Amino acid sequence: MTAEELQTIIQAGLPCEHIALEGDGRHWYATIVSAEFEGKRAIQRHQRVYATLGAKMHTDEVHALSMKTYTPAEWAAAQN
Repeated sequence: MTAEELQTIIQAGLPCEHIALEGDGRHWYATIVSAEFEGKRAIQRHQRVYATLGAKMHTDEVHALSMKTYTPAEWAAAQN
């Protein structure tokens, strides 16, 4: 899987204001900013992203995905 394919899958299931991916095709690191993360704990945010990947996590198309998830306000604060 390419970064572009993974990004497309995530964005199809989760409206993202920003998404950045790095990885080797199996192991990925993502920075994701979405208003849907408002009021959610980190585990709930990660579960939301995993839900967009569905079976791809179980069939090993995506072996590992590490994430930093932000709300738009958190992302703006992190950029300053």
